[in-house]
Amino acid sequence: MTNTELLRSLISKKGLKMKFVADYLGLSPYGFQLKLENKQEFKTSEVSALCELLNIKSLKEKEDIFFVK
Repeated sequence: MTNTELLRSLISKKGLKMKFVADYLGLSPYGFQLKLENKQEFKTSEVSALCELLNIKSLKEKEDIFFVK
């Protein structure tokens, strides 16, 4: 499960728009929204791309965002 609030906060702090992030991942805005709302899971390649885009390097930060129980 994804920590949506934390992910949205990071995207906002970087000054990025949700549509840009969706396009970056190769998703439609609706497809990205489904993943943010935990209705679909992010693929490993999407998590990797988001970490690169948002400059997420620490394993703890990745776990806090993408692997919430």
